[in-house]
Amino acid sequence: MRRFFYLLGGAVVGSALCVRAELINGVSVVVNDSIITYDQIESGIAPIVIDMVKTYGRDAAGLEREVQKLRDKQIEELVERKLIIAEFKKAGYNLPEAFIDDAIRDEIRNKYYGDRARLTKTLQAQGITFEMFRQQQRERIVLAYMNRHNVSSEKILISPAKIEDYYKTHQDDFKVGDQVKLRMIVIPQANDTAAGSAKKVAQEILDKIDGGVPFAEMAGVYSSGSQRIEGGDRGWVDHSYLKPDLANVAFALKPGQHSGVIELPEACYVLLVEDARSARVRPLSEVRYDIETVLKNQEGSRLRKKWLDRLKNKSFVQYY
Repeated sequence: MRRFFYLLGGAVVGSALCVRAELINGVSVVVNDSIITYDQIESGIAPIVIDMVKTYGRDAAGLEREVQKLRDKQIEELVERKLIIAEFKKAGYNLPEAFIDDAIRDEIRNKYYGDRARLTKTLQAQGITFEMFRQQQRERIVLAYMNRHNVSSEKILISPAKIEDYYKTHQDDFKVGDQVKLRMIVIPQANDTAAGSAKKVAQEILDKIDGGVPFAEMAGVYSSGSQRIEGGDRGWVDHSYLKPDLANVAFALKPGQHSGVIELPEACYVLLVEDARSARVRPLSEVRYDIETVLKNQEGSRLRKKWLDRLKNKSFVQYY
């Protein structure tokens, strides 16, 4: 069997990335009056395959197996796109060109800093013409509309009984270990400062807290990190949220107690435990929304498969 090899970073990857050389620009699937070529399939998966090569190293068999799974998935996604776009046309829907113009303007503003020339250079580097890009935007809008029209989560209603039944049969999913409601002050160990500077600052902060200044106030002024504006509030956390050295201290504190200065290589920490609770099963009231989301996603997947199967059954799809 003749084979061709992708050249990735100047190196020949190997047989896992092979397809028949004589078919690379040939037809892989016919969907009604449209075709999907081998080149479209291989081009679609190439960026992911590059990362796979790094992961699998010399495991050629494992790489080939995973690449084939990826290839099969890509084929089905392309088939589905063709079916959905064909259904859009068959239904007599019309997409105004102004919608596409708006989408392109949004793309330029959000991804290319409002610079159309930057978009043009990117497309040229990818070997994509502007008309091809415009067609991609057109298809993206059509696919989004058809998916929303046929499988909208807003149309899916989950009964309270189903939510309660799911909760009862998935109790292990809602178990949580011991937790503490935590606030934290973090003073980084900066490389450009004298040794012990972070610990000195942390100790001064701790002295002020012991003197009556609220922990949250000190965290809001001195702590590093995004939680600074929230007074160092980390909410309810379990052991896995913290490094072992911090977790051991936090879970030894009682509600209302704070730690001393904890010095680690990357930073100095001061912890405050505001509350604590033992391992438990989260009540239904806490997880109702999460369960509803899971069930909606499951139902959405079922409805989407049913819809696509219906499209396939009334279409001509031939694999080669």
